[in-house]
Amino acid sequence: MGKSKAALPDLSKVIELKMDFTAARLQRGHLLLKQGKLDEAEDDFKKVLKSNPTENEEKEAQSQLIKSDEMQRLRSQALDAFESSDYAAAITFLDKILEVCVWDAELRELRAECFIKEGEPRKAISDLKAASKLKNDNTEAFYKISTLYYQLGDHELSLSEVRECLKLDQDHKRCFAHYKQVKKLNKLIQTAEELIRDGRYTDATSKYETVMKTEPSVSEYIIRSKERICHCFSKDEKPVEAIRVCSEVLQMEPENVNALKDRAEAYLIEEMYDEAIQDYETAQEHNENDQQIREGLEKAQRLLKQSQKRDYYKILGVKRNAKKQEIIKAYRKLALQWHPDNFQNEEEKKKAEKKFIDIAAAKEVLSDPEMRKKFDDGEDPLDAESQQGGGGNPFHRSWNSWQGFNPFSSGGPFRFKFHFN
Repeated sequence: MGKSKAALPDLSKVIELKMDFTAARLQRGHLLLKQGKLDEAEDDFKKVLKSNPTENEEKEAQSQLIKSDEMQRLRSQALDAFESSDYAAAITFLDKILEVCVWDAELRELRAECFIKEGEPRKAISDLKAASKLKNDNTEAFYKISTLYYQLGDHELSLSEVRECLKLDQDHKRCFAHYKQVKKLNKLIQTAEELIRDGRYTDATSKYETVMKTEPSVSEYIIRSKERICHCFSKDEKPVEAIRVCSEVLQMEPENVNALKDRAEAYLIEEMYDEAIQDYETAQEHNENDQQIREGLEKAQRLLKQSQKRDYYKILGVKRNAKKQEIIKAYRKLALQWHPDNFQNEEEKKKAEKKFIDIAAAKEVLSDPEMRKKFDDGEDPLDAESQQGGGGNPFHRSWNSWQGFNPFSSGGPFRFKFHFN
């Protein structure tokens, strides 16, 4: 059943009752060897050889003595390498020992220390988890596992492991101090994520700024916090701030797909289509199956193509994230300015007619939610080429069709007539 600790007392009792029971002594020697208790194991194998063993028992005991002697030599080399700070060599020796001494908690802890020195914390965690099970009340292993997870930015697993330490010793000073820090950070991050889910991006940004102040010394929390702040700015349609923070993240992690997607969205709001396409393409190289990236890239390409034609936002001089009120206000101002009746010169009047038609078309598209969504997705609802199936376009109008049109009408039951001199 793999419960060596439970087996050893029974085997020892058997040997106490029958000193020449070589099978029991040989089996205990095997277990002691696996636990790394090399001197005790060797003592059992030597006693087997002195107690008239069978031929097979003799061969087995001699074989295990040679193996134990080899483990002693490797252990000495591993400790020398560790003392000399040659951690890579120490790991090589320890790998060989632990193939045999699989239940040696001290050697696993030593190898974990070497992995930490070599910058391989996840391998260290694996050894420390094994050590925490092999040695009773191993608070030190739980503490180290928790701090390693914390350094990796995994605050939830860090909290879980430090709680295991406190279950064994609730007065453990280092575990308790670490627990308070992790719990505080964990609460801040959970609250920030809840705020993001609720669409409260400004509050979430504030929380993540507090996270960075709470733990300024661990780079992982700085990067993850900035990544989420970048996301908040992008979703909150604050493109300038989003581009700035996302760029900071991408300087630290050039392949951060989340930051690339959020910066691309911010570029779209700023009408920087080439930059958005570049970000989406880079993100796609690292995650080609992400539907959001694929759809974003297609949208950016459509908007780039559209920007080379008629841009209703530019016609009215408003941002892509402008509210309906801003659109109507801009339209009214421009419609008044460019109404053809204001111009006497024939050439100027024709120019004004074209301008007025564009202004009216822009207002028609951007003040209608459905048409605006089509345009925002890269399709011009007033362009015959953009419409599926081709053919005539019911939205194309000449100046004559706009005659008598009231730019100040809100579409309600009231009509006001303006006379232009």
